[in-house]
Amino acid sequence: MDSEQLREYGHRMVDFIADYYKTIESFPVLSQVQPGYLHNLLPDSAPDHPETVEQVLDDVKTKILPGVTHWQSPNFFAYYPSNSSVAGFLGEMLSAGLGIVGFSWVTSPAATELEMIVLDWLAKLLNLPEHFLCKGNGGGVIQGSASEAILVVMIAARDKVLRSAGKNSLGKLVVYSSDQTHSALQKACQIAGIHPENCRVLKADSSTNYALRPELLQEAVSRDLEAGLIPFFLCGNVGTTSSAAVDPLAALGKIAKSNEIWFHVDAAYAGSACICPEYRQYIDGVETADSFNMNAHKWFLTNFDCSLLWVKDQHALTEALSTNPEFLKNKASQANLVVDYKDWQIPLGRRFRSLKLWMVLRLYGAETLKNYIRNHIKLAKDLEQLVSQDPNFEVITPRIFSLVCFRMVPIDDDENKCNSRNLELLEAVNSSGKLFISHTALSGKIVLRCAIGAPLTEEKHVKETWKVIQEKASYLLRK
Repeated sequence: MDSEQLREYGHRMVDFIADYYKTIESFPVLSQVQPGYLHNLLPDSAPDHPETVEQVLDDVKTKILPGVTHWQSPNFFAYYPSNSSVAGFLGEMLSAGLGIVGFSWVTSPAATELEMIVLDWLAKLLNLPEHFLCKGNGGGVIQGSASEAILVVMIAARDKVLRSAGKNSLGKLVVYSSDQTHSALQKACQIAGIHPENCRVLKADSSTNYALRPELLQEAVSRDLEAGLIPFFLCGNVGTTSSAAVDPLAALGKIAKSNEIWFHVDAAYAGSACICPEYRQYIDGVETADSFNMNAHKWFLTNFDCSLLWVKDQHALTEALSTNPEFLKNKASQANLVVDYKDWQIPLGRRFRSLKLWMVLRLYGAETLKNYIRNHIKLAKDLEQLVSQDPNFEVITPRIFSLVCFRMVPIDDDENKCNSRNLELLEAVNSSGKLFISHTALSGKIVLRCAIGAPLTEEKHVKETWKVIQEKASYLLRK
């Protein structure tokens, strides 16, 4: 494809995407297709001869879009947001156009150095401790997801311990977290070879708004030490998946430090809010952490994937993850003059992801980004108030950020029927195609989650969402 073809096709693609956003509210938010629908619409084999862009885009309209769940819709309130933006899209386009594979500094110096710079910019916006900046022994790196971030730091922590305890001590290593921690931690344990019986999943409940109690952690660590085991990894949360709970980082970090446990803080969702001074308090204690992670692709207008990880000791990562085959050797790396991000992650190859984060920060600016987050939190506060005013509903956990957790109240104290009714309500709401919410379970209660954070969401969308939920609930109560 020459540059003129790119210009022509690129214009058409941008027009197509711009039209998609212009009409996004006309689509059912949650795709209503049945499993296997696309197999009936597309041929069994690839075409032998070229087709036109028009033919392909027509198929996207008629065959692909009906099977898309529209994450950027203003009526998408499920899971957590996955932000897209003009700046993020342009950065992604530029990255794709340049087409580099920046696994080491020499493969594209700008890719490595820009990543270091923008991670430092974000660290300063979050007021992270200096040891997370790239000028010292620490630094930041862009991973694909929070799951990858947890895995790489667990491997670093594991190898650091095994170097002193001996490689045969793997079966003694113990991991700690609350039962509200993302399942990515469990997967990381499976991959890192941590024995399932050595994963301490500590119960959190409504008495702490589902935050981990430090005394529970201390008790578990003490028991394991007495049993001759080796506590080595703790995952704390700032904004859990189920209810956006916040663990007490300072207290947990104190226990971790006194027992030489690697302390990882997962702030995948809520970390973005902490650029606002009034929400920075929720990561107080992060100075005790060995690693900290937030997803810019969730709530920071940066297209997926862009998960930001900072570590206190970059050498722990590189000692665990580096490889140095002859065909990758070069003068800059051999002289230890540069960072090679291939040694900070699982795969070798990596895209120029810092471009989109850089463009988001430059084209919007920190104050715009702060106000963007504040607006979503205000909308969530308004929704929380609407829920509280309806006698058929109750708020289950106090809202901190932009997630509202609620349910229809039980009738005659029958929790089983209440759970069934809330699942019915979830199905009715999502089947309408007008909006998409998700659910979780807290202390055995089925809870509905409404996470406000899509870039196009406005006050009118939140009000209409609540109206739909009330209408569906009224129908169920009359049954």
